[in-house]
Amino acid sequence: MGMEHSDNKSDAKIDIAQAEDAYVDPQAERRVVWKMDLHLVPILWVMWTFSNLDRSNIGNAYAGGMKESLGMSSTDYSVALLVFFIGYVVFEIPSNMVLVRLRPSLYLPAIMFWWGAMAIALAGCKSTAALAGVRAILGLAESGFAPGVLYLLSTWYKKKELARRYTLFWLGTPVSGMVGGILAGAIIERMDGLGRLHGWQWLFVIEGVATCIVAVVAVFILPDYPTTTRWLSDAEKELVVRRLSAENLNTTGDHAGHIASLRLAFADWRTYLFLFLYAMATGAMTITYFIPTLVKGLGYTGSQTQYMTAPIYGVGIVTVLCVCFTSDWFGERGFYVIGAGLVGAVCFAIIMGVTSRVVQYVFLCFGLASIFSSVPTLLVWASNEISHPREKRAIVQAAMNVAGNLASVYGAFLWPADDAPRYLTGWGCTLAFVFTMAVVAFVARSLFRKHPYPEA
Repeated sequence: MGMEHSDNKSDAKIDIAQAEDAYVDPQAERRVVWKMDLHLVPILWVMWTFSNLDRSNIGNAYAGGMKESLGMSSTDYSVALLVFFIGYVVFEIPSNMVLVRLRPSLYLPAIMFWWGAMAIALAGCKSTAALAGVRAILGLAESGFAPGVLYLLSTWYKKKELARRYTLFWLGTPVSGMVGGILAGAIIERMDGLGRLHGWQWLFVIEGVATCIVAVVAVFILPDYPTTTRWLSDAEKELVVRRLSAENLNTTGDHAGHIASLRLAFADWRTYLFLFLYAMATGAMTITYFIPTLVKGLGYTGSQTQYMTAPIYGVGIVTVLCVCFTSDWFGERGFYVIGAGLVGAVCFAIIMGVTSRVVQYVFLCFGLASIFSSVPTLLVWASNEISHPREKRAIVQAAMNVAGNLASVYGAFLWPADDAPRYLTGWGCTLAFVFTMAVVAFVARSLFRKHPYPEA
């Protein structure tokens, strides 16, 4: 269990040289991978789902009465989104540098409990200034989770296995959007006025309390590293280390040092390509904070606005599943990012060119699905391409999240109320983001093939 951290030094001293010469039983390997999946993927998926609920439910709250209660303008709403990302980018890289030296089973649940408390505090905001302040702290609290999870998974799984697991974890994003819309519709409609609280306030309270409960449970479930967990036998630990050492995905070993690792990460030209690609993908993904508003602009009203967001995310879930399994099957990342960018560009161009609300809604589903599929694929691509040393990998993963959330800063202002109902600025910028991502991904893939990453 998460709290069962072994202090027995022999647990971490796996004889890798001897293990590499041993025969690997395919059935034993399948059993240990299945055991890893059961202990890692479900709990991380639940935690990530609540992370997305707590950051994105502001869109449901805004469309469900918060705008009127706090007297918010569209600019006030954009500022509330903006400050979240400012707080988010501050701590991502330092958080992953700290995580390398701490126990994930305690560190990740701790920051989850922190952001759950901040999510509850949103219900008590009486002004737009207070809302912005709490959102900034919420962003700071959540900042270390996503890069921390990607780093943790990369210490357990081989490169070809990582996309499936990380993408299953990342499915919490569209799932939270789909479930969040349904929950928001029910809570805002049925609990409005209960206990002298508005429905949108109950939305923050209920989802924030649930987050805190999950954080406490996660402490007892989430493991640390392969060589320091008690639910693996010594033979299974040797097997895991052997699998990963064959691909230079070290799970233990000497640290290069914070400064040296930073230099390694930012002296590598690959890092900058991934930073730019991820900035394009997440800049486009800022649209998720405006889905309830956009759906409302298509003619839906009341709780129906919340419920009609669910199918949009449902299409995204199916698409992400298809991409993650086939990309692992073929061992390919770059072409999937290129394809996602081109499909998204076509969808958003159609939305801009037609006036039929039904057609716009349908292509919104597929356009958003293309963005959803590109984000986890890019993160896994970076982890596969820049695989060692471990702290360099962790810094690059965190830096990508920083770049992505910096892109979300200006993305928060792309959908002003004055542009309703066509929102041509927002659609046009989103189209530009995904098309640019496709072009740069093509260039990056060609460069990576010509200049492969050096062996450790």
